[in-house]
Amino acid sequence: MSAAEHEAHMHRALLLARRGWGDTHPNPMVGCVLVEDGQVTAEGFHARDGGPHAERVALASLGRNPIPGATLYVTLEPCSTEGRTGACTDAILAAGIRRVVVGAADPNPAHAGRGFEVLRRAGADVTTGVLERECADLNLIFNHWILSGSPLVAGKVATTIDGRIATRTGDSQWITGEAARADVHHWRRLFPAIGVGAGTILTDNPKLTARCEGQPEWCPIRFVFDGRLRSVLDHRLPKVYTDAFATKTIVVTTQHGGLGYVRKLNALGVGVWVFESPTGRVPLAQFRARCAAEKVSGILLEGGAQLMSRALIEHQIDYFFSYQAPILFADEKSKSALSGLRTERLAQAVRLTDLRRETLGEDSLLRGRVVYPEKVQIDETLFSLG
Repeated sequence: MSAAEHEAHMHRALLLARRGWGDTHPNPMVGCVLVEDGQVTAEGFHARDGGPHAERVALASLGRNPIPGATLYVTLEPCSTEGRTGACTDAILAAGIRRVVVGAADPNPAHAGRGFEVLRRAGADVTTGVLERECADLNLIFNHWILSGSPLVAGKVATTIDGRIATRTGDSQWITGEAARADVHHWRRLFPAIGVGAGTILTDNPKLTARCEGQPEWCPIRFVFDGRLRSVLDHRLPKVYTDAFATKTIVVTTQHGGLGYVRKLNALGVGVWVFESPTGRVPLAQFRARCAAEKVSGILLEGGAQLMSRALIEHQIDYFFSYQAPILFADEKSKSALSGLRTERLAQAVRLTDLRRETLGEDSLLRGRVVYPEKVQIDETLFSLG
């Protein structure tokens, strides 16, 4: 087949893989297409952790043995270890398939290339790297988890062209338009957890659920960073402590919050993680380690400015989503999205790499991996609150 035909079938496999969006953690999303005589005759995708892999789903859906010369397209290198569902390389070879086209290699260094080797040793013709960038990007959370054993922590901001998130009076709803806000909900549906600071909870009282058109409302784990439990002081508690998803909320705090407020939250079904801290600020590295221990593979930080800035300063953001609206405040007293670094030289700037760009209505999205500079001076006066 031509390169264009390979890409067309891989695009279809990617569409199938995305049907598992947000449901496969800690496993990757994978799509698979079986092509016979140039026509797609079977399809499959990995739907959930513990379920059959995409290759096995596609082969089972065919209901018969593939014809000689059939080609299998899969977005991720077929697994070659038994696991819970059996090695996919065994299933492919047992079905008599001798042509396999793959998007991305297994990100695990212990397994990368092994599936290709098993197939080739058995006489299969294996083509790799078809839409590789797109296939790898599909599993950015899984890839980070496998390589680091730590959750992917992503930051998200929605700003004006001059990097502001609110006017000097605090007016911020809405800086970006409907298409950009819908895209945020799309990403919320992918991440196992969302995190916000106490200021955001008190000011905006958000639901922090994914509300995607045509789908039921879905709630990830909701982390509220509140080192002194300010969000529990008022008798009118925030939605995330009292709604139907309250048991999906975890307040991340310190010993400065007070046991009485912890008991109050627990009585509502809200979880509480308490960390020791001399300042009242949540130690983000320890929080990250706790998430790893609890198998939380990804957290999307959505605000506010202090939490996001603190996470960036402590090198605790791995990935960044920047939504930008075509408006300007040009007001030094309007609220900045990020602060706290004294960047005196360009070499000290935090940068994004492996970039993806998208237009969403009148707004734009730039996302990529965060690359940190060497040490840079920090303005600690901006972080007085926990």
